[in-house]
Amino acid sequence: MKQRQFFGTDGIRGKVGAGKMTPELALKLGWAAGRVLSRSGTQKVIIGKDTRISGYLFESALEAGLSAAGLDVMLIGPMPTPAVAYLTRTFRAEAGIVISASHNPYYDNGIKFFSTDGSKLDDEVELEIEAELEKPLTCVESHLLGKVNRIDDAAGRYIEYCKSHFPAEQTLSGLKIVVDCAHGATYHIAPSVFRELGAEVIAIGDKPNGLNINDKVGATSMAKICETVLAENADLGIALDGDGDRIMMVNRHGRVIDGDEILYILACDAQKRGVLRGGVVGTLMSNLGLDLALQALEIPFVRSKVGDRYVMELLKEHDWRIGGENSGHILNLDHGTTGDGIVAGILVLAAMQRQNASLEELTANITMLPQVLVNVRFEGDSDPLASEVVLAAQAEVEQKLGARGRVLLRKSGTEPLLRVMVEGDEQEAVTEYANYIADAVRNLV
Repeated sequence: MKQRQFFGTDGIRGKVGAGKMTPELALKLGWAAGRVLSRSGTQKVIIGKDTRISGYLFESALEAGLSAAGLDVMLIGPMPTPAVAYLTRTFRAEAGIVISASHNPYYDNGIKFFSTDGSKLDDEVELEIEAELEKPLTCVESHLLGKVNRIDDAAGRYIEYCKSHFPAEQTLSGLKIVVDCAHGATYHIAPSVFRELGAEVIAIGDKPNGLNINDKVGATSMAKICETVLAENADLGIALDGDGDRIMMVNRHGRVIDGDEILYILACDAQKRGVLRGGVVGTLMSNLGLDLALQALEIPFVRSKVGDRYVMELLKEHDWRIGGENSGHILNLDHGTTGDGIVAGILVLAAMQRQNASLEELTANITMLPQVLVNVRFEGDSDPLASEVVLAAQAEVEQKLGARGRVLLRKSGTEPLLRVMVEGDEQEAVTEYANYIADAVRNLV
């Protein structure tokens, strides 16, 4: 297959005004996508965005390009990524476009696509779009130009969709929940969802100004929500990222519950209800503690490459339903076609209600092993993964760790960095081993 020039594993992303993320590229991308998507289907596309200030710029550019190609556009404004996937399905749109850089700072942005069934675009379609990008921009005849409309009730539709994943006979009444919206796309969605299900909600990170998305709040910055859960004596906290497809949780004692533990909770609940189909897909970065805990329940577990795209591939290959990343991307194909932080939170709360258990009790039988990640820069054409010295250091550490530990060496896809990850039973030993391998890489120079 031809190498993609623009699309990465999760669309196009970068610093606004530099590289790929320019107004010119967005205009041409809208046109190129419109040319490909107009060949069949409903001839309409949905565009949603997160709250970063550059969203207005890229929304307008994409809108113009799509219209020039003859496609109608439906704007939904700031909405979570999974909401765009859902609305793309319900409106039978030819595609959904999300303008977001997820957990990145406000000065970055990105563009990603969903197909008409709410899943990521196939590689073949992305390659077709890239082929159109190489052609000069043209415009259809005036009477064929696409029209633009706004879906005014998009937020309400998605709120009801989220609530539909919580059992109708149950309520969250009596629970006090802190909800951190990361000043992102869920700011006007998530608090309403949990309030309407009966919980007392304390919202933080719910006042976006275009520049504060993910700034010391959200799923990638957990200190604020941990403090708030303790200060408010809340039962738990739910932290989402800037575009709402990630979730991290906090128990009543202020301890972070990451994506691996959320996967464990969902798999256990599904097994107890007799609805677990197959096993669980994690990634190379999933904690060994998840693997061992699932082994104890005789639930199969496999690892994909890092990225929810690869998790999805393995889920489909095995015909399983539950998978995700420790960073909080949670996939449950019985409840959606993409990662959805709000829905994942609802599923955990439903498990708590069914089992009459707290987050602490639901995670009592999974022990997360200490995990240390060291990034080491290497120079020139050297390949640390081909070095006998580095491989010998890795083998030595693996022998010392035995079955209760794991070593992962992985090159960064964007920088000359080797990521050295070591996990085991003891924090001090794990740190020492990670630095030992890292030193072997540094000494290659």
